[in-house]
Amino acid sequence: MSGSAIRRIVIGADTYPPDVNGAANFAHRLATGLAGRGYDVHVICPATGAGPERVTPGGPTVHRLASQGTPFHPSFRVCLPWRIRGSAAQLLDRIAPDVVHVQSHFAVGRTLIGAARRAAIPVVATNHFMPENLVRYAPLPGRLADAACRLAWRDFVRVFHRAEIVTAPTPRAVGLMREHGLIGGAVLPVSCGLDLHRFAQPTAANRGEGLRVLFVGRLDAEKNVDQLLRALPLLPARLPVTAEIVGDGSRRRDLEDLARALGVADRVTFHGLVSDQEVLDAYARCDVFCMPGTAELQSLATMEAMAAGKPVVAADATALPHLVHPGHNGLLFPPGDVPALAAALGSILDDPEGRARMGQASREIVARHDIGLTLDTFETVYRQAARLTTADDRENHEHTAHSGR
Repeated sequence: MSGSAIRRIVIGADTYPPDVNGAANFAHRLATGLAGRGYDVHVICPATGAGPERVTPGGPTVHRLASQGTPFHPSFRVCLPWRIRGSAAQLLDRIAPDVVHVQSHFAVGRTLIGAARRAAIPVVATNHFMPENLVRYAPLPGRLADAACRLAWRDFVRVFHRAEIVTAPTPRAVGLMREHGLIGGAVLPVSCGLDLHRFAQPTAANRGEGLRVLFVGRLDAEKNVDQLLRALPLLPARLPVTAEIVGDGSRRRDLEDLARALGVADRVTFHGLVSDQEVLDAYARCDVFCMPGTAELQSLATMEAMAAGKPVVAADATALPHLVHPGHNGLLFPPGDVPALAAALGSILDDPEGRARMGQASREIVARHDIGLTLDTFETVYRQAARLTTADDRENHEHTAHSGR
């Protein structure tokens, strides 16, 4: 196969819509974007109750593998490797892709990597997960949780080292993979990308409703939304600030109880899961976006808020400093420091001119994350992976001939 002749692509995803999370959203955005460029795209992912195969005219074909629920998360479903090994291999044989691009090292990803390697199909692997995020769902004491994270990272390296090229959304995410043992080979930062034009709608007019702080994302432990709620009572009384929380998750009821206990329930709106247009409307009407999460490998919600022209207050952790430049398009606060979070929010909310200036800076910073640039990059990555596979096959053939085996 010529390294430039990429026509058919398999995207392996352990989470895919209707799942709601950054990795699922990216896999869908990648699949539909590549299909829109004329590629024959096939997504292989866990079953969610829909039929085993769905063809979208002009879009990707989605193949669902047998899956089951877990006790750790109410909606997340997993595949068991021994149950999907045969069907995944049969799918690859029938589709005959030019490249396989997996989105995790879990069951679907590792099974497809194994099948692709046996069939000499180039493999690209992208990491969206930190083991620390998943361990939070298991009731493990500290030492056991730390040990589980180390084992998870070791397993991750063992699986992903078999890919020709590995990517992650940010330089910091690449650094984490390197720090945990993914050495050698091609490891690249590639942004998950956004359709920036979709979020660049005008700011909604404020008709005396007061100032709004917005959070968008899963209401799970690692997002630390409780810190935003605890910051509200610390804001100056002269600032009429309310918070809007868009999203759902395992901690929603606890957060609603906390808002009542803090006496701010009348200042917080929990919207739950809403339509795409309602998310856009929430970005348009907020005055500042807040991301207190400490395990963000990129934070698509933060990028969406920036594309909408909003200043951001975020935890100074993981990849968020790649997006938030203090004093330029927002402020960072030490993770877990609620008074510092309140001070940062108050500083921006009390400065209308500064908010406008920071919002424009957000648009300028996020411009390099346009989905078109991401698709361009992955097209190049796929061709590189194909060339690497061809070279490896040639070396293996020569080794076999010279060794007599």
